[in-house]
Amino acid sequence: MTTEPQSNSPAESSALLITGAAGKTGGHAARLLLERGHRVRALVHRFDDRAAALRDRGAEVVVGDLNDIDDVREAATDVRAAYFVYPIEPGLLEATTTFAQAATETGVAWVVNMSQISARRGAASDAARIHWLGERVLDWSPVNAIHLRPTFFAEWFTIFGAGIRSEGVLRLPFGDGRHAPITAEDQGRVIAAILEHPEEHAGQIYPLFGAVEMNHYEIAEEISRALGRPVRYEPVDIPSWVEGIQAQGVSPFRAQHLSHVAVDYRNGVFAGMNDVVERVGGKKPTTVEEFITANSSAFDVGR
Repeated sequence: MTTEPQSNSPAESSALLITGAAGKTGGHAARLLLERGHRVRALVHRFDDRAAALRDRGAEVVVGDLNDIDDVREAATDVRAAYFVYPIEPGLLEATTTFAQAATETGVAWVVNMSQISARRGAASDAARIHWLGERVLDWSPVNAIHLRPTFFAEWFTIFGAGIRSEGVLRLPFGDGRHAPITAEDQGRVIAAILEHPEEHAGQIYPLFGAVEMNHYEIAEEISRALGRPVRYEPVDIPSWVEGIQAQGVSPFRAQHLSHVAVDYRNGVFAGMNDVVERVGGKKPTTVEEFITANSSAFDVGR
């Protein structure tokens, strides 16, 4: 593991560790904590422009592998609380176990764990079931774990936005199921707040939801208002959609996950509402219209 030099050094004696700090939820949490004067250690897989930006804001940036226990132990040294996140790819359970052991060895007291709303013992999705097992590993360990279970991110619309850009069509395999899309920024606000005062959230499992629960017909209407042009939702069958995303480079592991959570979505697993984002994060969640407006360039025709 390598450490990049800091541009300045916060005075606090122990750090808050953010894994995935160059990503969306971790990046937002790290920036908020730095703005609030905390000492932040940012663990990234490689040093790039995003990591450099965090360093320039005052973070201690370390480069390491979440599956290398020596890397993780070094990153977790002199840390009082940490945020753990891992992508939907193979290695999640090994990385969680590695993180739990390293945190135990270094005396990390609190871990905020990014799970998912479909995490459960009997999940057909391998990733969702492994997330549930990862929660249990952290619960068995001496650390105090707080688990976050978000519904689908609003960022999905930018990832799967090709049809919106080219045809004004949102094609997804979710039937008339419902959810309240949540932004990564709103999740980062919750993560930061918990890391600041983790003792107030001990043992909690927080489902995280956005501003309004909608089906995708209603979501398409919100996108239309934000973009000022018509966008319609077109449901597609799950096998055809999965075949399409695999052709675009989505890994088999992630495709298996998405095919089964699409069924979960249709069955209501992703539905619901609560006040956690506002109550814990301190700000009302972002609406779909607000998110699309702020990211309108991602939907420019011909992009």
